Amino acid sequence: MTPSILRESIITNAQFTFARSGGKGGQNVNKVNTKVHLVLPLASIAGITEEERIRLRAKLASLINSEDCLYLDVDDERFQEVNRKIALARIECRIVNALKVPKKRKKTKPTKASKERRLKLKKIKSEIKKSRRQSFYML
Repeated sequence: MTPSILRESIITNAQFTFARSGGKGGQNVNKVNTKVHLVLPLASIAGITEEERIRLRAKLASLINSEDCLYLDVDDERFQEVNRKIALARIECRIVNALKVPKKRKKTKPTKASKERRLKLKKIKSEIKKSRRQSFYML
């Protein structure tokens, strides 16, 4: 994955539609189309390999529609241009995060000191419970 090529392909291939948005804005809320609906065809994303494209489909399945396009809605701000910038940044961030391959977890064994600590605590708890039991039977 090449970040600069990815960013450029997102900017050039993203299709925007706008709608009226709820939320802040007062009387202006019913007049101005500030909500941004971004649609990005997966096939048009440059800078990623086919394996990465498959990983994207798996990880971002909830954001992909039946036409194999990523979609995203943003209505955070009162200005259309600000929402457009937020949408571009979010879609890029989600793509980059989905392409990260998680490190495999290395199994570790408990240390000798931790085993001893655990056994010591078990012994203490056992003694506490034993002392309770003996005092109970003596009554």
